[in-house]
Amino acid sequence: MTRTVTLPARPEPLTVAVEETALIIVDMQNAYCSKGGYLDLVGFDVSGAAPVIAEAARIAAACREAGVPVIYLQNGFAPDQREVGGPAAPVWHKSNALKFMRANEAYAGKLITHGTWDYAIVPELAPERDDILVPKSRYSGFAGTALEQILQARRIRTLLVCGVATNVCVESTIRDAYHREFFPVMLTDATMAAGPGAQAATEFNVATFFGWLSSGAELRAALMRNSLEQIDGKPL
Repeated sequence: MTRTVTLPARPEPLTVAVEETALIIVDMQNAYCSKGGYLDLVGFDVSGAAPVIAEAARIAAACREAGVPVIYLQNGFAPDQREVGGPAAPVWHKSNALKFMRANEAYAGKLITHGTWDYAIVPELAPERDDILVPKSRYSGFAGTALEQILQARRIRTLLVCGVATNVCVESTIRDAYHREFFPVMLTDATMAAGPGAQAATEFNVATFFGWLSSGAELRAALMRNSLEQIDGKPL
């Protein structure tokens, strides 16, 4: 029997099948969440990361308990930057991490580079044995990765999305999910934006054009109600 939950989402509640839902945790790495990481070094405020990390950890635990796959996106480049493409590629010009490393020789090869502290997922959110890790080298989790195939193989239709940065990699992933016929739900209290006003702008874009907004507390409550209904033998 298919288990369904109704999320008190915005702009309207959304009923989803638990077996067709996955959690996407976007780029919760030292680069984006920690003092001394790339985002901090280039001048963005990461002081709000702690509650976002804590909420994402609670969401991940609830999803694992409910049987919802937990998929991590991890952004960065190989030490030889083979994914960058050099000056012929837009990312060479627009990646603040790449620009910072070129301008500051002491940091060359140390920011969002595979195998470095900066690239690593924050310890509070370390993936567990059955979680799925999808490396990427562009903002969207779908760009040049196997994410779509992973989701299709599991018959996933709804994506719960959290992580950083709200207005960059989270929004890019949600936009691409929408264009691939997935139902994206951004969990707002487990996201953090880069730049003033950016959180509200992305929330407006998602709610109005690309998906739905909910929160970690609302999701956990919905999953808990579903679990209690199963235990009590009530109809779903």
